[in-house]
Formats: sequence, C-alpha cells, structure tokens
Amino acid sequence: MAYVITQACCNDVSCVEVCPVNCIHPTPDEAPFATTEMLYIDPDTCIDCGACVDECPVDAIAADNELTPAQEPYLEINAEYYRRYPIGPDWPELRPRRKIPADLGTLRVAIVGSGPAACYAAQELTSHSAVQVDIFDRLPTPFGLVRAGVAPDHQSTKGIANVFRSAIGHKNTQCYFNVEVGTHITHEELLAHHHAVLYAVGASSDRRLGVPGEDLPGSFAATEFVAWYNGHPDYAHRTFDLSGERAVIIGNGNVALDVARALVMNPDELARTDMAEHAVEALRNSAIQEVVVVGRRGPAQAAYTNPELLALGGLEGVDVMVDPAELELDPASRALVDDPDVEPRIALKVRQVGEYAKTSPTPGNKRIVLRYLASPVEITGDDAVTSITLERNELVEVDGRLEARPTGNTDTLGAGLVLRSIGYRGTPVKGVPFDERRGVLPNHLGRVVDPETDEPVPGVYTAGWIKRGPSGVIGTNKQCSNETVEQILDDFIAGKLPEPVADREKLATLVAERRPEFVDYRGWQQIDKQEKSRGSAAGRSRLKFVSVEELLAASRTGS
Repeated sequence: MAYVITQACCNDVSCVEVCPVNCIHPTPDEAPFATTEMLYIDPDTCIDCGACVDECPVDAIAADNELTPAQEPYLEINAEYYRRYPIGPDWPELRPRRKIPADLGTLRVAIVGSGPAACYAAQELTSHSAVQVDIFDRLPTPFGLVRAGVAPDHQSTKGIANVFRSAIGHKNTQCYFNVEVGTHITHEELLAHHHAVLYAVGASSDRRLGVPGEDLPGSFAATEFVAWYNGHPDYAHRTFDLSGERAVIIGNGNVALDVARALVMNPDELARTDMAEHAVEALRNSAIQEVVVVGRRGPAQAAYTNPELLALGGLEGVDVMVDPAELELDPASRALVDDPDVEPRIALKVRQVGEYAKTSPTPGNKRIVLRYLASPVEITGDDAVTSITLERNELVEVDGRLEARPTGNTDTLGAGLVLRSIGYRGTPVKGVPFDERRGVLPNHLGRVVDPETDEPVPGVYTAGWIKRGPSGVIGTNKQCSNETVEQILDDFIAGKLPEPVADREKLATLVAERRPEFVDYRGWQQIDKQEKSRGSAAGRSRLKFVSVEELLAASRTGS
C-alpha cells in the first residue's frame, strides 16, 4: 500500500518536512515547485508510515486502497510525476533552520495583513522564542482569502485555518484586527514601534477587459462575486441578477471554475457549507442553466489546474461540455503535448478536456461549457447586459511563447451575467514603493527596494501576492513567506535594522486610542465560536456574520 495526494492539496509542504524517506516532491528547493499544481508521493518509495496523513492540514492524502472513485485518477497523476522526475541521490535535502543569537535581544515585527502569507510568516517568526509579532488587518476577522476567497464547496481547503491559529494565537503574537494601516496608524508609526514591517496585503483589485459595455449592470469582476458569496463585509449587500439562463465567465483560471461551480451546483449542497446565507438564497432562486467559461488560448495553455478541472466532472446534475472542434490544436500546441520532456500536467489537461468533449448533454442537467481560443470584444445591452460578442483567436509563437491573435471571426452569446476573471492586481500601500506596471511592491527576495536606486528600504519587507503577483495556491505562500523571513532574520543578525523608538505597550495604547473598536485574538475567538454555533444549529459548517457591526458585536460577547 502507498499513500496518494489528491485534489485538495494546497502545496503547504508540511508533509514534505515529516516524510522519513523523502518521497514527497517537489520540495521548495526544486525547480518544479515554482509551477507545480500540487505535491506528489512516489508510490515506489512510500513506506506506508502515514506521517504525511497526520500532518496534512487539508486532508488531501489518502491510502491508495481507500480512494473514492473521484480520487482514483490521482494514482496515475502521482506516479506520472515520478516518471518525469525520478528520485535520485542528487535531490536536495531540506535546509536547516536559521537561529537568532541569544545576545541580540528581542526582534519585533509588524505584519500587515492576516491571510495565508501573513500567517505563514508569523508562524515562522514565532518559532523563534526571541521574536514578537503584531498583526494588523483592516477587517475584524483574520485569514484573508481563506475566509473570503476559497470556494465554499472546498471546505477541506479551509482547514488550513486550523494551522494558522497557532500563529495568530501564539503567546508572542498580538492581533489588531479592524485596524487599517494608513488610516488608524501610519506606516511610519509602525516602523517606529518595530524593527521590521512586513506587508502581506494580497492583491485586492482586479484586471479589466477594456472592451465596450464592460461597465453595464450585469458585468462584474469575479472577485466581487466571490467576495459576495463568501460573506465579505464590503460585498455582502451587493446584488447580482441571476434571472437569465446563461452566465459567461471571461478567463479560465481556478477562480473562474470556482464561480462556475457555485452558479450551477445544487443549492442544498452549498447550504451545508459556510457560503453566506444571502448567497445560498439567491442561488436557490437562480434561473441560470448554463455557464460558459471562456479562455483566450487553447486547452494546453488553460490557466486552471488539473485538480480543479477534474473536480468539474464530479458535480451532480451538471454536464461539462466542450465543442470537439475546439480541441483541434495548432502544431505548436500539439508538439507541446506530445513532447515527452514537457510537464505531464499539460498533456493531462488536454486529455481531460478531450473526455469532456465526448459528453452528451443529459436532459434536465445544467451545463458548464468550456470554450477556448476566444476573447470578448463587446458586452451589449440597453440598461443591463443582454449579450457578449466573442472573437475567435489563433495561436502564434512570439518570442518562444504561444500568444492569442484575433482572427476577425465573431459570434454573439445571449447572457444576463458576465464575470471577468482575468487576474488580480495589488494596490499601492501609502508610504511604500509600488511597481505600477506589475502591481506589486518592488522587492528582492522579500526586501522592499527603492525603484530608483534598487537599494533595500530599511526595515520594510513583503510576502505573498503583493510580493510576487497573483500566482500559486495557498501553500505556495509558505515558501514565499519563509524566504522573506530569512531576509528579516539576516538583516537583524547583521545589525541592519534600526532599534524601535517606542515599546510594545505604547503601541497597544496608541491603537486603543485611535481605534477603540479593534478586535484582538480573544475577540476573534468569540466571533469564531458564535459562527460555528450558529452553523451547527442550522446543519452547516459555519454561519457567518456578514457586516462589520455584527462581527464587532460578536467579538464583545463574553468580554
């Protein structure tokens, strides 16, 4: 028997660290880690010890004889990785952890943001006894996209929050939720109270299509829709017209597939998750029967991962449809798929789409239609969206990369809802350098740099999407944050960080004066406890409070 990593994998690499025979790859030190969709267990090396099962934060690992029918493809997916990357004696070992000399005193770090990158950074920092961490977030709740971005039907993925509790609840961590840096406290004040300030604020804005009609009612960013159904306080009171029979999603990354599933899944299934109650009720009354997911390039270049693509086929009452004609690959793509030296995941994407292309529609089923080689040119309607015009693309090679080039051939789809899902973008942080072109904080390995001199800005660091751009999955942030923490520790040990001019107690006093409504870790525990209790009473995993007022009231219960 061997263990198998399945769809829920978040690339956290906790399993890698406990494996006694080094059979889980890629590790963060290996080149494929930067682009991998998941981690893989070598079936020929696994000794069936089960250490990885106990360590996995999202229950993604199962014994090969206990796989469900939906999980069985992962037997081959795991094995295929090792045919491409056979284990050898030259595979790198994990690097030893850095230690802070005892005579340097206490390192104090402020972390702005409380999503995965922030929590991984806090977890790594507080693993050193001589480090104190203060976490700031403008919302009354922690965990960022784990709470407000992960699809509700991926409850196992949200289990990563249990790992993050050890970071935000650590004895050396102080939490200041419902405190906005730049409004209630300045960047300069954070620097005055800490050796280092680490920005892990994510990428909160979306990229636009730039086509006529994009601002019509009924045309939205997918990020807004995701935040709405996850109960984000900024979006909970939005409304979306679901009275049409067709919705169109532009972009085919994992977020696009998350939204497509939400629009066609049985609402009774969603009602067992932590999806916001207002969204569940809206989807119960939805008239949408078909969701068209549009990618500008072909199936070999699609942005979604194989686990998310495979999961579409397991939706009850939903057909996944592909026009067989759209699988006619251009010569360059065909060569890419057939090349034995190319990543197996690319060929797997094409094979799986080919299986969907064989699907015949089932009477009474809803549909997810995957379209390729098409781009929007116009969204039309008088007072609201009624249709979208797509232009057919062809692939051409530009500087070694396959790019989509319009052909002039168009067709128009009737649609009452259009959601763009073509990428996230970071927003500037007041007082901190910003790269407008890339939408990130300019940095070297996490050290924020002055764009004019390319020199590090003393004491300022970054991690997560605002550091590297919107790429990877939740666990990708672990290596990203650990890399930044290494730079902070290096600079502290080398004496490059100025001493804080004010102590921790003065910081607490300052925040309390500026923002009496701040929520600490104990307040979050009260919110968490009540949401779970409300959910349990309703037969759900959690029933969220969706307004700041409700969240603050819940945080004060028992205080």
